[in-house]
Amino acid sequence: MAAATPTILDAKWQLFVKIAQAGSVTGAAVALDMPASVVSRTLAQLEADAGARLFRRTGRGVVLTEFGEQVRPRIEALLRDAAQLADEMRTRSGLPMGDVRFGLLPSTVAVLAGPLFTEVRRRWPEVRLHLTEGASGQLEEWLGQGRLDMATLLRETDTPDDATEPVLARLHLNLVMPRQHPLAGRKTVSFDELAGLPLVLPSDPHPLRARLVKLARDRGVALTCALEADSIRLQHQMVASGGGVAITAGTLDAPLARQLAVVRIARPTLTRAVVLAETAQRPSTLATRSVAALLRTLAPGVLRLHG
Repeated sequence: MAAATPTILDAKWQLFVKIAQAGSVTGAAVALDMPASVVSRTLAQLEADAGARLFRRTGRGVVLTEFGEQVRPRIEALLRDAAQLADEMRTRSGLPMGDVRFGLLPSTVAVLAGPLFTEVRRRWPEVRLHLTEGASGQLEEWLGQGRLDMATLLRETDTPDDATEPVLARLHLNLVMPRQHPLAGRKTVSFDELAGLPLVLPSDPHPLRARLVKLARDRGVALTCALEADSIRLQHQMVASGGGVAITAGTLDAPLARQLAVVRIARPTLTRAVVLAETAQRPSTLATRSVAALLRTLAPGVLRLHG
């Protein structure tokens, strides 16, 4: 079992940062998996020790006082330095160890979670993976809150790779429809042919929907939204239930693959990027750097194979 992380700073200050990030005692309790009463008592003790209020209570939660605003960046810097030092002490043997929190898009779980877990366990037995599934927007929010170390995210871009968010794969956008649909036998369909089709789209605002609406406006194509569904799995299920056709990337779940057809959208060809994003809210450790490096080599192969 991995060695415990050395405690360098009072853990109550970590709780202070979590409350500031969440904007409420309840939100911090959920993020930390602690009873809200314990978080509230700990905050009261911390404010007593500091000799001043750190938060002002509101009807919707808490906001930092002027004093809290002054100390937050200094506390966050100290916590990052302390965590970095603790990691260096713990991994002085040169072997990664400790917790790594990784978020996966639903479309990547089946092909990436198993190989990643197997390879991490083989290479670094003292690294504990904590895997979370969520939509791209959810994962990005959790990264911002410091609940995850890294995550796969979707980017609606055809620009070159960003060094800060390495592209793991580029997936083609396809038209998904029932097998009996008139377009089901085609190899490709042009974007302009989407005009008038009953589309199952993600709710607005959504990056993919905004991209499709802009492209349609630029090309003078009228898109028809017949139904809104906020996950690829839901969109495919609605198509199978007769709700229309969907524009998605990736593969179909096995049961739906027998009911639905996938035709690539061409003229123009549209792709989505699957990127690896890392949080700025958690310390960089040997374990997180090692897992990130492994993902940059492992993920492109499995995602391209199944994309």
